[in-house]
Amino acid sequence: MTFHSAQSFPPFQTGPAIGADGGSVGSTPSVGRLVAIVTTHDRLAQLRGAVVRLLSTSDSQLHQIVIVDNASTDGTADWLASIADPRLHVLRLAQNMGGAGGFAAGLDFARAQFDPDWFLLLDDDAWPAPDALARFHASDLAGWDAVAGAVHDPQGGICDINRPTFDPFASWSNFFQTLRGGREGFHLKPSDYASEHVRAVDGASFVGLFLSRRGLALAGLPDAALFIYGDDALQTLRLSRAGGRIGFFPQIRFIHDHPSSQTAQIGKPLWKVYYQHRNALILYRFAAGWLFWPICLVVLPRWLWRIRAYPGQRRGFLRLFLRGVWHGLRQRKCCAHADVLRWARSAPDAGEGSQTRAAGQYGVTSS
Repeated sequence: MTFHSAQSFPPFQTGPAIGADGGSVGSTPSVGRLVAIVTTHDRLAQLRGAVVRLLSTSDSQLHQIVIVDNASTDGTADWLASIADPRLHVLRLAQNMGGAGGFAAGLDFARAQFDPDWFLLLDDDAWPAPDALARFHASDLAGWDAVAGAVHDPQGGICDINRPTFDPFASWSNFFQTLRGGREGFHLKPSDYASEHVRAVDGASFVGLFLSRRGLALAGLPDAALFIYGDDALQTLRLSRAGGRIGFFPQIRFIHDHPSSQTAQIGKPLWKVYYQHRNALILYRFAAGWLFWPICLVVLPRWLWRIRAYPGQRRGFLRLFLRGVWHGLRQRKCCAHADVLRWARSAPDAGEGSQTRAAGQYGVTSS
């Protein structure tokens, strides 16, 4: 295991059948060197499971593992230092840069240090299924710049927040399908997960995403200024609009230990409300073009209904929501995370309700 501090690395700019031993049944050659990148902050319990599972893979399938430690204070650094595996590299950042900054730093670091053929992006509460990497290496990747795996929850259901997407504004057909179906109109359906066929998509999450060297060159690094939320959607949409091709490979499975979309808003700490809505508007402006303002008239009232998930904290929600909307409309991304935490703590009802107590601390997860 090798430690790298932020000071020691220059700052970045912004399927075939699988055998029982995990190898391919057949002679399909390897797709090249693969490096996994995992971001984490103060979630040692979740990180342990992800790292143990990644280290259980063979070095022929996973060549290096980069853990981006977002200035954790819960013993993460000490636990990682106890692992004697030459594949494990820890990039410790001097301050918490969120999931977006962590992935940007990790990609920049891995590209400079290892120059792999492919990068695998994962949250600290996600891991590949036992045969996922073998299936990836056995797949025909010709013509694909990124590969999105099928992400499931630990019970085997589809992880809703990680469903790949189509660009709703790529064609009038996509647009009207989105108008008719809402969110379901531009996301993959269960039938796509049950299929054996690869399907082209325009967007994917940073859970179980394989990004090629060419894909990274086309899209550039993720926007670190987003901190959390929307960085993966913006990055992959930027890739597809730059001419890159993203394929959904349903046979390559990942597990994400994350709450369902129906319960995810409940218990979300107030500071996340700011990033959630600011970054959504930044993403929508990039995606929608001239349709951005009409779309705002539709989505903003719907988003305001999320206030119902914050009984006892509704004034705090409204303050963070309005500030996030205002900054999103102005495309403002220069706010320090410390300021966002201060706004949340100083909200009129920040000390009330179950959400603040359940959140525990004003940290950040990478999901």
